[in-house]
Amino acid sequence: MAASRRGLSRALHSSPCPAWKRAQPGAKRRLKPEYDAVVIGAGHNGLVAAAYLQRLGVNTAVFERRHVIGGAAVTEEIIPGFRFSRASYLLSLLRPQIFTDLELKKHGLRLHPRNPYSFTPMLEEGTLSKAPRSLLLGTDMAENQKQISQFSQKDAQAFPRYEEFMRRLVLAIDPLLDAAPLDLAAFQHGSLLQRLRALSTLRPLLKAGRTLGAQLPQYYQVLTGPISKVLDHWFESEPLKATLATDAVIGAMTSPHTPGSGYVLLHHVMGSLEGMQGAWSYVQGGMGALSDAIASSATAHGASIFTEKTVAKVQVNGEGHVEGIILQDGQEVRSRVVLSCASPQVTFLELTPQEWLPEAFVKRISQLDTQSPVTKINVAVDRLPNFRAAPNVSRDQPQPHHQCSIHLNCEDTLVLHQAFEDAKGGLPSQRPMIELCIPSSLDPTLAPPGCHVVSLFTQYTPYTLAGGKIWDEQDKNNYADKVFDCIEAYAPGFKSSVLARDILTPPDLERIFGLPGGNIFHGAMSLDQLYFARPVPQYSGYRCPIQGLYLCGSGAHPGGGVMGASGRNAAHAVFRDLKSM
Repeated sequence: MAASRRGLSRALHSSPCPAWKRAQPGAKRRLKPEYDAVVIGAGHNGLVAAAYLQRLGVNTAVFERRHVIGGAAVTEEIIPGFRFSRASYLLSLLRPQIFTDLELKKHGLRLHPRNPYSFTPMLEEGTLSKAPRSLLLGTDMAENQKQISQFSQKDAQAFPRYEEFMRRLVLAIDPLLDAAPLDLAAFQHGSLLQRLRALSTLRPLLKAGRTLGAQLPQYYQVLTGPISKVLDHWFESEPLKATLATDAVIGAMTSPHTPGSGYVLLHHVMGSLEGMQGAWSYVQGGMGALSDAIASSATAHGASIFTEKTVAKVQVNGEGHVEGIILQDGQEVRSRVVLSCASPQVTFLELTPQEWLPEAFVKRISQLDTQSPVTKINVAVDRLPNFRAAPNVSRDQPQPHHQCSIHLNCEDTLVLHQAFEDAKGGLPSQRPMIELCIPSSLDPTLAPPGCHVVSLFTQYTPYTLAGGKIWDEQDKNNYADKVFDCIEAYAPGFKSSVLARDILTPPDLERIFGLPGGNIFHGAMSLDQLYFARPVPQYSGYRCPIQGLYLCGSGAHPGGGVMGASGRNAAHAVFRDLKSM
C-alpha cells in the first residue's frame, strides 16, 4: 500500500464528456457576438437562470472562468481514481419546482437518500461488552426516541413536539424562498402599476404570518435568538442539543450562543427531495452531476455554455444601461441583459464600472459580512472508518451510520462555542467541529473497490491567522493533522487508512470557487443580510442600480445552499423586464 500512496498524483483529471457538452454541436459552441442574455459564472444558480431563460425563449450564453462548471457544486478527480464533491457535498434544499421544471431526472440526476442521516458518537470509555454511546437519527420517530432516551427520557418525549414545531415554521417560511422580496425602490419611486406589483410580493410574507398564527412570538424567538436558547427550551441532554446545533452554525462564523443562529438551523432543515421533507441525499457521481443535469437541461433548449472564458468587465452604455461583457481575452459579447452568478463583491466592486454605481451602494457592498469558519478537507482512504461507538462488521461492508453526517466533537454545545472562540482569536479550533461524510458508502462509483472518499467539513478556522499571518502549507497541514487526530480518537486506525488529502482553507475556497472570504453562502446568513437586505436594502429584487444588470447567485435572496432559488427567481425578474423593454 505504501508504494501506491507514493504514486498518487495530485493533478486534476477530467471526467468523461458530460451530456451538456454533447448537447452543444460544434457550431453552437462557437461564440457569437451577441445574445439576448449573458450569465457570468456557471455555478448552479447561474445554470438554473440560463435554463429558465432559454426555455422562455431568451437566447442565453453562460461564461465560466474555470475548466469545469458548477461553481461549488462540482465533482473533481483530484486524486486518481477518487472523485470528490470538492466543495458542497450534500443535496436537500434544491427547490422542487426546479427539479420538475428542468426535468433533471430525465437529464441524468440520480439521488441516494440517506436514512439514517445523523450519527454522533461519544468520546467516552467503553467496556469489552459495551461500546461507547452514540446518537443515531433517521426518519423513524420511534427509533429516534429510543436513541435519545439513552441520554434523556424527557428529551425523547419532547422530540416529536419539537419536530412538529419546526415543521410548521418551515411550512410558513418555505414560500418566501420562491418569490422576490418587496421591491422597496419600486414601491417608493415607481409608477402606480409598479407599486401595486411590488405590494403583491408581500402576499407570501402575510401568508407566513397567518400560518404561524398565535405562536408567532415563539417562532420569532427561533429566528432572532441564539439556537442554544431555543434548544435549552426544548431539551436537557447535551449530545442532542449539540447535534441539532450543528445545523445552526455550519458554514457560519457564529456560535450556538450567537443571536440569529436559529435561522441558519431553519435554512438547513427546510429541504425536500422527491417528496421527502427534510431529506438530505448524496448525488450519484458527486455534486457535479447535479450541475451537469441542469446544464444539460439548458443546452437541450439551446443555451450555450463556455468554460475557461473569464469575464473581465460588464459593459455599460452612455445612458447607464448594460450592453454586454468584455472577456479577459478582449473579446466583446453584446447582450440586452447580464446576470451575475458571482458574489456581490466581485460583481459590483470588480466587474462593474464604478462610475455608474451610487457611492452609498458601493460602500454597503464593500461592508458585507463574508466571514467564513470553514476548512474543507477531502480525503481518499483505503477502508471504511471503524468507530469505537459502532464497530465495523466487516472491513468492506458499509453500515447504516456510515451513510450519515457523522458529527465529531459535538457532544456538548460548550465544545462548539469554544471552537468558535478559538477562531475569533485568530487560531484554528483546538477541537474543531467536524462533519464527516462518506458518499462512497452509497455511491461506489466515486472510489476504487474497497476504497472510499471522505468529506470533512470542519470549523472554525479564520481567514487570516493571528497577527495577520497568511495560511501557508505548514499551517494547513498542521490543522489537518489536528483534525485527523480528533477523528482517530473516535475511529482508531483512521490515520493509517489515509491515502491522500486535499485541504481547502477559507482563502483556498475564495481563490478556487470565488466564495468571498471563503463563505459558502456568498455572505453571512444573518438577519441583517437576509430578505429585504440581501444583498443590500433597496436592491433585494435581483436588480441593481444599472439597468439590465442582475444578481442571480447566493448573494441574492434567499441566500446560500444548493437550492437554485436565486437563479430561478432572477430569471423570472429578467423575463418580466425584457417583455417591457
